[in-house]
Amino acid sequence: MFKEFKQFLLTGNVVDMAVGFIFGAAFATVVKSLVANIIMPPIGLLMGGVDFSSLFIALDGKEYISLAALDAAGAPAIKLGVFINDTISFLILGWVMFMMVKAYNKLKAAEPASEPVAPTTKVCPECAMEIPLAAKTCPHCRSAQ
Repeated sequence: MFKEFKQFLLTGNVVDMAVGFIFGAAFATVVKSLVANIIMPPIGLLMGGVDFSSLFIALDGKEYISLAALDAAGAPAIKLGVFINDTISFLILGWVMFMMVKAYNKLKAAEPASEPVAPTTKVCPECAMEIPLAAKTCPHCRSAQ
């Protein structure tokens, strides 16, 4: 059983999947940073200086100066800004993955199909053995071709 498990782990599909998972996690971190640090600040500035990452509604009825103060108090809240940032990150990541899969499928379809190989042998009608196409006599049964 250990041998089968080792073979399973070392097959290309499992290794490829692991590499893809690690690459995807790293890419998601980059996209999240892109949204939080590059995309949302100008959008917030255009909307009157709103910092989306700190938009929240405290559910305990108290006022909190920031999201950090809310988290420090352990108060329940609807964190709209975090949700908006995560939604935009998801949409960007989904779009990029869609484009990558589309490009991969296009490359896969563009690969030249291997041409059929011309047969180099034929079957002897007398003994049913495979013989070269140019053979005039079957080397197995000596019948004329």
